[in-house]
Amino acid sequence: MENTTSAASPITGHTGLICLLGSPCAHSVSPMMHNASFEALGLDYRYLAFDVNEETLPTAVAGLKVLGARGFNLTMPDKNLMVSLCDELSTAARIIGAVNTVVNEDGRLVGHNTDGIGYMQSVKDAGYDIIGKKMTLLGAGGAATAILVQAALDGLKEISVFMRPTSRFYDRLVHTVEELTEITDCRIKICDFSDANLLKKELADSAILTNGTSVGMAPHEDTCPVPENLTFPKDLIVSDIIYNPRETKLLTMAKNQGNPFFNGSYMLLYQGAEAFRLWTGKEMPVEKIKKEFFSDPFYSKSNLDHLRRVIAALNAGNGISHELITDEK
Repeated sequence: MENTTSAASPITGHTGLICLLGSPCAHSVSPMMHNASFEALGLDYRYLAFDVNEETLPTAVAGLKVLGARGFNLTMPDKNLMVSLCDELSTAARIIGAVNTVVNEDGRLVGHNTDGIGYMQSVKDAGYDIIGKKMTLLGAGGAATAILVQAALDGLKEISVFMRPTSRFYDRLVHTVEELTEITDCRIKICDFSDANLLKKELADSAILTNGTSVGMAPHEDTCPVPENLTFPKDLIVSDIIYNPRETKLLTMAKNQGNPFFNGSYMLLYQGAEAFRLWTGKEMPVEKIKKEFFSDPFYSKSNLDHLRRVIAALNAGNGISHELITDEK
């Protein structure tokens, strides 16, 4: 099949390269999202996706550095390995132990993790202010850890993290909590995922419940991360980072009980928007990108269909990868 492309301006010897590295990555929505943004702002960049696994990542990164690429994103399985290949790490990337965005600063590779920023911005986009308040967070995998770290850095007062004590992520979570306790004023508590009474107690004074696990994600839409007979406190915001299906069983519970809720569609958008800002120094035209690539992300105020291509990207392991949305096993 012949490769075709269209753009408002021609590629020249001055065109800057930004790309996505991962395996697989051919169906990622990121190239469409970023190239549309470059075109809208008249920026002379192109964004491409390259299939690069952990074995070939060091060579690919060295090549991009030599070529003077402005930067790149990483998705599964490259995010953890990239930590050791960076010259410098942001605070969030260092604590999380994963890099999804790299900026080439005159030959120095600076690693960032924008996943937590994407989530926190999606909360604001939904119309909620949770700074200085309490979050109950389900899970301690890649996505949950990114959310935990950014929420603490942004100024949440308290976070209760529910996970299984037998989880392979337990020791990492303990270390993460220790680091966050040293550099923030956030009080963080590790709780047993199986303790339904404790969950009810922690939710009583929480502003938001965030599901950071894959429980409820297609093709297991019939599962729910909390007991189905759980009654949510009035006005508790219920958030799920899953967006396939758009309404998980958890969100259906929230809807039926009259609680505000939203899914994870815009977490993908805003983690990309932050990467865009880091590379270009400009704000991504998010309203244009919403209209072009995302429909309503299924906030409780609307039931419109969300973007099929975003779901396809998720199922292909791109954008917010399966490595991020992970079970607590």
